[in-house]
Amino acid sequence: MAVEHPLATPTGDQSRIHDIGYRGYDGPRLGRAYARRSLYSQSLRGAYGLGRSVKSKVLPMLLFAVMCVPAAIMVAVAVATKAHELPVSYTRYAIIMQAVISLYVASQAPQAVSRDLRFKTVPLYFSRPIETADYVRAKFAALASALFVLTAAPLLVMYVGALLSKMGFAHQTEEFAQGLVSVALLSLLFAGIGLVIAAVTPRRGFGIAAVIAVLTISYGAVSTLQAIADVQGSGDAVPWIGLFSPITLIDGVQSAFLGGSSAFPGQAGPSSGEGVVYAVFVLGLIAACYALLVRRYRKVGL
Repeated sequence: MAVEHPLATPTGDQSRIHDIGYRGYDGPRLGRAYARRSLYSQSLRGAYGLGRSVKSKVLPMLLFAVMCVPAAIMVAVAVATKAHELPVSYTRYAIIMQAVISLYVASQAPQAVSRDLRFKTVPLYFSRPIETADYVRAKFAALASALFVLTAAPLLVMYVGALLSKMGFAHQTEEFAQGLVSVALLSLLFAGIGLVIAAVTPRRGFGIAAVIAVLTISYGAVSTLQAIADVQGSGDAVPWIGLFSPITLIDGVQSAFLGGSSAFPGQAGPSSGEGVVYAVFVLGLIAACYALLVRRYRKVGL
């Protein structure tokens, strides 16, 4: 009796095609621009916890409230006392609240990029019609926009309150516009620095600690050195020391060109020539942060 070998090829055509319901996509191809806008929108919403759990909304919304409440109190006092000027200028407000801004950057920059690195989802983005520069631009623009909302909202509260208290419209509008330019530069600079630091590590906790350390330690060290230089009679060195901290860079630009008052010890702030150096430094740092992010994600996306 013949026994068929178990590995023998079966006779006849036994192949089958099973229709499991998959169909090709015949709709419009929206392309890179749509993907970039979608990533920007999703990242901006995520910066305030929108579309995420309640726990994710607590810190950004709390920091937003902390930014706006002092402005509302100042407006209430100005209206009650019928003051002719706000107690704090528009350009000074973000400088005073820089600790809150730094904490926001430290909490949201790792949220924007660290999870993609940790769960290795970055190559999935680049498998679609989106390139490295698109990903970086979307994330950079989203965090900068979130920071601008955080820093411009209290200025808007102050502006509306000033108009309600019948302060000079032209004067208040000019100062409000100067404040918006100042916080726009601050938002771009802080977003770039925060994203570069956060993109180094997939660990969100390490990213938070590193961003806080860079933003706060640099400001403390620069402020201390400026005070020492002023006490020792080296006042000319004060503005040059200010080049080594993000917040003092913004302080120097807004005091030189945007009519703001400087917190630098012993002087009114950088001169016009020194202010040009400050502006070049700010723009150069923003460009350098963008270039470093593109370089980082070219390696990650492989």
